[in-house]
Amino acid sequence: MAEGRIMAEEIKKAEGRILVVEDEHIVAMGIKKMLKNLGYTVTGVASSGKDAISKAESTFPDVVLMDIMLKGDMDGVEAAKEIREKFDVPVVYLTAYSDSKILERAKKTEPFGYIVKPFDEKDLHSSIEVALHKHRKEKEKTE
Repeated sequence: MAEGRIMAEEIKKAEGRILVVEDEHIVAMGIKKMLKNLGYTVTGVASSGKDAISKAESTFPDVVLMDIMLKGDMDGVEAAKEIREKFDVPVVYLTAYSDSKILERAKKTEPFGYIVKPFDEKDLHSSIEVALHKHRKEKEKTE
């Protein structure tokens, strides 16, 4: 029984590398703390779309938590599209905005989740686990 739990923890650690993309520093630090409490490794925190792409390339995350509204000329939807295309990393959107235009743009990037702020650790945990599972199944089909 304990052996199964240990294996599950090892899988989580092996597949628990998260890149946080959030342009509000205090919010980003709160998310980072939640992720660490849940046992994930935070590979980095990016505050712009360009920074997110660069960090995704250099840190090899398993999941990207992406705020949709970012400062700069590239928003989270554009950054997520590029990250998915270049690196095949699943993206879970985090946003305070849930209007239909933004949701429609976000859906076109085939996200692995969409969390509306404010959220708690349980919301974050379940969304990440579903994204990891879905991405693992997708990869199995293509192998």
